[in-house]
Amino acid sequence: MLKPLALLRGALAALVALATVAAIPAPTAAAFSREGLPVEYLDVFSTAMNRNIRVQFQPGGPHAVYLLDGLRAQDDYNGWDINTPAFEWFHDSGVSVVMPVGGQSSFYSDWYSPSSFNNQAYTFKWETFLTSELPDWLAANKQISPTGNGVVGLSMAGGAALILAAYHPAQFRYAAALSGFLNPSTAFMKQAIRVAMLDAGGYNVDNMWGPPWDPAWKRNDPVEQVGKLVAAGTRLWIYCAPGGSTPLDVNGDPAQKFNADSLEGLAIGSNKKFQERYTQAGGTNATFTFPSAGNHSWAYWGAQLQALKPDLIATLVR
Repeated sequence: MLKPLALLRGALAALVALATVAAIPAPTAAAFSREGLPVEYLDVFSTAMNRNIRVQFQPGGPHAVYLLDGLRAQDDYNGWDINTPAFEWFHDSGVSVVMPVGGQSSFYSDWYSPSSFNNQAYTFKWETFLTSELPDWLAANKQISPTGNGVVGLSMAGGAALILAAYHPAQFRYAAALSGFLNPSTAFMKQAIRVAMLDAGGYNVDNMWGPPWDPAWKRNDPVEQVGKLVAAGTRLWIYCAPGGSTPLDVNGDPAQKFNADSLEGLAIGSNKKFQERYTQAGGTNATFTFPSAGNHSWAYWGAQLQALKPDLIATLVR
């Protein structure tokens, strides 16, 4: 077990990385998708959250891939659209694209209560929205099947994608985690997540999964729930790197390099632990990609979405 001083050092290191990233100007609030693509902007009412949730949607077939955003998800566009041509990549692929907008620091989870540190006016109920309210709406209005879909998440949403698939295997037969933090219930990660959420919007982690001993932490931990994914035969794609530069960094911002390396280095251990547990549980339906270098940035996540796309389509379009 880590000593308190070690936990504090780790949490402070995470805060330094995340706060520095936060100081870099965010991308301009304009979507990447070119004119002419059939991208729609939907407002889907969530009874659980008592508000409309913006959803970017591109029709392409009866099955869809849900693309989930990172810790600093914006309220105007999904990060996949801001930072990559994901809609372009999936145009005419036979797969529809669903990009929920918002959810900063939510971990796409059902929270216990509104965040008490920032006077949040409602309780996040993202799992309910993504696995009940939204699929029901899409089935009724866009002819998207509520079953046999895929979910891809990066960073914060990497673990969320696996948890959504673990508890809702009929809805998601494909799940991909890119640079995800896949073992959040460890003592170290509980502290790191607490600090990260305070920095990204002033959210209180206790309102999400309760105090450190609350069972919700393990309920939302992919390493702890790996058996559900194995039992369901869910097709998985797991990617993470240890940090370091590659040719993908040629147009990157040098100011973000240290932080991107630090965050990716923080994630890699949990990804390898997930692989170990998956293999021990008898899992045989996953691709694990752990390159020798790469960092926590959109260039890598975009490249991975392109890499997994044929595998995703083959799984969804049968």
